[in-house]
Amino acid sequence: MSVTTEESAESVQAVQRRRRRDFRLFMSSHICNELGGSITYVALPLMAVLTLDASAMQAGLLSAAEHAAFLLLGLPAGAWVDRMRKRRVMMAADLARAVLLTALPVAYLLDLHSMPLLYAVALLLGCARLFGDVADQSYLPTLIGKDTLIAGNSKLETVRSGAEFAGPGIAGFLVQLLGAAGTLAGQAVTSLVSVILLGGIGAREEKPEPAPRRHLLRDIREGLGYVLSHRILRLIALNTAAVNLFLSAVMALEVLFLTRTVGLPPAAIGWVLTTATIGSVLAATAADRVTRAVGAARLTWLSLLVTMPFGLLLPLAGNDWRIGLFVLGSLVQSAGVTLYNICQVTYRQTVCPPHLLGRMTATMRFLVWGVLPLSGLLAGLLGELLGVRDALWLCAAALSAAPLVLLCSPLRRMREFEDAAPEAEAGATAARPAQ
Repeated sequence: MSVTTEESAESVQAVQRRRRRDFRLFMSSHICNELGGSITYVALPLMAVLTLDASAMQAGLLSAAEHAAFLLLGLPAGAWVDRMRKRRVMMAADLARAVLLTALPVAYLLDLHSMPLLYAVALLLGCARLFGDVADQSYLPTLIGKDTLIAGNSKLETVRSGAEFAGPGIAGFLVQLLGAAGTLAGQAVTSLVSVILLGGIGAREEKPEPAPRRHLLRDIREGLGYVLSHRILRLIALNTAAVNLFLSAVMALEVLFLTRTVGLPPAAIGWVLTTATIGSVLAATAADRVTRAVGAARLTWLSLLVTMPFGLLLPLAGNDWRIGLFVLGSLVQSAGVTLYNICQVTYRQTVCPPHLLGRMTATMRFLVWGVLPLSGLLAGLLGELLGVRDALWLCAAALSAAPLVLLCSPLRRMREFEDAAPEAEAGATAARPAQ
């Protein structure tokens, strides 16, 4: 009996060691992807401006092309990912990024680069990101188990926040040192490194059962139906879309506000905008402890309700000590968004049936990121009609009110996600007729 117990203990320890090793590889892959993506996000438009003398309209089209995949393929991506092994999808996305990021420097050396080529590459990079992100969030529960999702998502969010903090500065240095084309070639290498890291993960992933009689549109409808019929997920989607709409509008106005209204020099603007990511890093680092103290379900709505009103400090900024108000407002808002993202993503991964994870994730991305192209238009229209400071006031006020949506959800009466089991069952039941 004692031998059996010892063997059982050793087996548990072996599984835990394997999980820790696999998660370290997964995290290392994320570091490559998030930092590389943050650098590419800066280097790609710099290539357009520095080598092709792109206009403001062309730069805007380039940005739109990067996000177009979420509108064009957001829903079918989830259905496709659910039919495949998630790790292989992530590796394929990394390989696609490596090829695309290599194509631009080659075209530059051959004097074949052009704005249409940049548009096409930006669109395809967005597609690779879409499939990689959907597979990523669907794979994490399989890799570490649902009992440690808060800790896992917190660590991944720390990587993302750190990449957002360091990426732009590194990108500027590399572009100055190597040129935009050389910088993009370097990011192709990081994508290949990510493929190798993912390939080293030892956890066995079950192949989804074949469904020969299933059709793409029916699979899409099942994922969409699951989200829309689930009361909490539906309200999370509505709240996140509203936050994204107004927060992105605020971000679209920030540079213009700090430059022309406040009168800061470019170097100071870069420093001010960078400080916002410090809030994200601090929040991601402390998320595990905060959720244990407050409760993950409670923190989902409380994080935004408390922090979004700090955005009302932004329009008060001036070219003196009042710039500190802008820094404080941005930092607190970033911390709140980070805590919210960790909690709501964990909730989605917890309540969703495994066979629907890809479709649920893609549906949520479609619903909450589909507003991003509209936010830029909203910011520009309000800036023209009201002036930049007043437009910032209006967007900040709307952003402060957006979290009130979650007060209408059962999350307000819950402390932990485990209390939401009846809601999860109701959503899953409602989705079955679409099968």
